[in-house]
Order: sequence, then C-alpha cells, then structure tokens
Amino acid sequence: MARRRRLGTLDLVLIALLALAAGWLAWRVHAVFVYRWDWSRIPGFILHYDEASGRWLPSLLGQGLLLTIRLSVWGGLLAGVVGVVVGTASALGGPSLRLMARGFVAAVRNTPPLVLVFILYFFVSSQLLPAMGVGSWVQGVGETPRAVIGLLFGEPSRLDAFVAGTFCLGLFEAAYVAEIVRAGIVSVPRGQGEAARSLGLTRADELRFVVLPQALRNTLPPLASQLVSLVKDSSIVSLISIPELTFMASQTVNTTQRTFEVWITAGAIYFVLCFALTRLFVRFERR
Repeated sequence: MARRRRLGTLDLVLIALLALAAGWLAWRVHAVFVYRWDWSRIPGFILHYDEASGRWLPSLLGQGLLLTIRLSVWGGLLAGVVGVVVGTASALGGPSLRLMARGFVAAVRNTPPLVLVFILYFFVSSQLLPAMGVGSWVQGVGETPRAVIGLLFGEPSRLDAFVAGTFCLGLFEAAYVAEIVRAGIVSVPRGQGEAARSLGLTRADELRFVVLPQALRNTLPPLASQLVSLVKDSSIVSLISIPELTFMASQTVNTTQRTFEVWITAGAIYFVLCFALTRLFVRFERR
C-alpha cells in the first residue's frame, strides 16, 4: 500500500497563497462593488417546504440540478451507443463505413459547440419531433404515464425540448466517445484477433468476446473523464432555453439579484456532482 505523502513547505506556501487570493477577491467584491452578501436565501433556492403537500420540494436550483442529471444520463447513454457504433466502424469497418464514421467525427469536432447545438436543436425541433408526434402523444397519455415521463424526463409539457437537448448533447459527445473507442480497439494487439479467428470464432464473436472487452479496459479512464465532461457540457443547452442548472441559476440571478451567491452555489453543485462521479469511476477502475 502506497504511503501518503505529507504536506511539504511548498504545499503549505501554495495553500496559503490560495487562501490569500480568495480573501483578496472577497475583499474586492465587498469594497469595490459594494456588494452585500446574503447567503441566508440560498437554501431556499434549492429546496422549499410546501405547506399544501407537507413535503420538501425542489426550488429553481434543485429543479435545474434534477434536469441536469436527467440530461447527463440520457445524453450519456445516447453518446455511448452512437460512439461505440461509430468508433467500431471507424476502426474495423470497410472503406465506406470508415469514411462516414470519420466524417461524422471530423464534422462534430471541428464545428463550434454553440453552432452545432443551434443547428441540431432547430433541426430536431422543427423536423424530427413533429414527424415523430412526440408532443401530441404526450398530451393524450393518462396520469400514470405522465408521472413516469415526469420522473424520467422532467416536465411532460416540455418533453420536446428535453428530447431535443438530449439529442444535441448526445451527438456532440458521441464524436469524442467514438475517438476513444477507436483508439481502444486499435490498442488491442492484432494477434488477439488472429488467435480468435484461428479458434473458429466469427467476426462478430471475435469483436464481442475478444476485442471489445480488452478495448473497454483500455478506454475506461478516458470514457469516465468524458462522462464527467458531459455533465459540465450539459450547461450549453441552457442557450436553447432548456431549464437545467445553468439556465435556472441565470433565472434566479435575474429574479433576486444575488449574483455571486447563486453562481458560486451553482458552481459548487457542479463540483460536488463531478467530483462524486470522478471518485466513483476511480473505485470502478481499481476493481
């Protein structure tokens, strides 16, 4: 078991400098901006007690956090499925499949995220979702299905926006997942595939039982890092008025004028969520 390194003189100096910098920034905000700090209202922005139902319910920031988690889960699933398919095609497919897969990755990675989100959002909202009839279907379902939809996807009346945001986020992250998967497949020695074929395994079985398990082990750290990035990148869909955490924080600031308190709280929530995921993946990698 590795010994823990004790804090040295340089570590203590750096910690002291960071503390001084934080104190200086707080003083500048108080003295120069003449800003009155008021943290007493922050808990009410996250949870509030509803006397009618007798329960604690999420407020604006709490609702935004829940939608951010939903976006990250569904966007991560979409990015994983599309990324594995595209990455596998890029590494093992024929010339036409490799061309399409690498073209998709190049198009996404070399387009500004903001431009890509607007293009995908307006395409999904104006073409794909009306063709699927999502909005009309939600309006016709009963109370129980609406409750399930609310639990999994948020407010049923805003399902169109949620699907569009998930689609944008998932395809954007899928390009990066595809490159990670392709690199993982390429890292598996070619002799592994040759040995599988010499044992009589089909191409599909070779990929399923030999190549992908080893590629998954090689790609787990970067995939975990990409999932954490996906949580942070979910804030970009606030630009298309999807009420996730960043959007709700902006609305709270506009309503209460508590600029620093709200944004610091939103940043702390993102930090706790991403740090918890990081520690979870570290434990998973060790196993």
